[in-house]
Amino acid sequence: MPASSRLKIGLSACFSHADPTRSLFSGKTLQYVEQSIAHWLMSSGAMVVMVPCPTGSTQRGDVTYAHYAQWLDGLVLHGGADVWPGSYGEAPLEDRWSGDRVRDEYDKALVAAFEAVGKPVFGVCRGLQLLNVAYGGTLYQDITTQVPDSFIHRDADTYDLNFHSVDIVPGTRLSSLYPGVERVRVNSIHHQAVKDLSPEFEAEAFSVTDGIVEAIRRKDRSKSYIAALQWHPEFHQPGSDTIDDGAVLKDFLGAVAAAKTGRAA
Repeated sequence: MPASSRLKIGLSACFSHADPTRSLFSGKTLQYVEQSIAHWLMSSGAMVVMVPCPTGSTQRGDVTYAHYAQWLDGLVLHGGADVWPGSYGEAPLEDRWSGDRVRDEYDKALVAAFEAVGKPVFGVCRGLQLLNVAYGGTLYQDITTQVPDSFIHRDADTYDLNFHSVDIVPGTRLSSLYPGVERVRVNSIHHQAVKDLSPEFEAEAFSVTDGIVEAIRRKDRSKSYIAALQWHPEFHQPGSDTIDDGAVLKDFLGAVAAAKTGRAA
């Protein structure tokens, strides 16, 4: 397939802020993506472009978020650092949960730019949390601290080999992607989660036993597509007993293609 026929998906950047003690790029801000999520999107033939933050102390030129939103066909919000509690009107319960305010503002600006031109947005892990906050929701700063009888949603030792079960809500779009499937196994690499769900979204899945929101989708289907997962579909290993990532990727890219066709019509 020629490049001109392929979908162009913007992938939000992770930030490594300036650190004078770092031997490589000492004192410089790094923006990067994790390889698995880029390859996951590319597995269906999409071209993936990291969207660097156009603002900051080294800013040059006139490129804006809006330019990227106009050029690209859809956006994926990458996982990574905690969301800053100030983004939803709270103070950090502990310093280590202060999050990344700079990245929050960057991600929210990206979402607003793609929303303004009606292009689909998909969130993964932190991406789900950021979308909930961007549309007026709040978060648990730490599940273990704030949710009684919760289980371990992030284990530093096992990382993406930490798993649990999730119940898919019947009648949702996610349920239609997995017909006849009510309970699935997912990876779990997060310690923050949705507390108050934004009125913009509906929950499509909950973790078994502690009821943590695991998937969300925009309620109003007349608006542009927004959906997100708390787990990492890009870390699914084919042949494993975790939920197959193919259906959610196909759903997102299908929405991207439909939006692109609609603009061309």
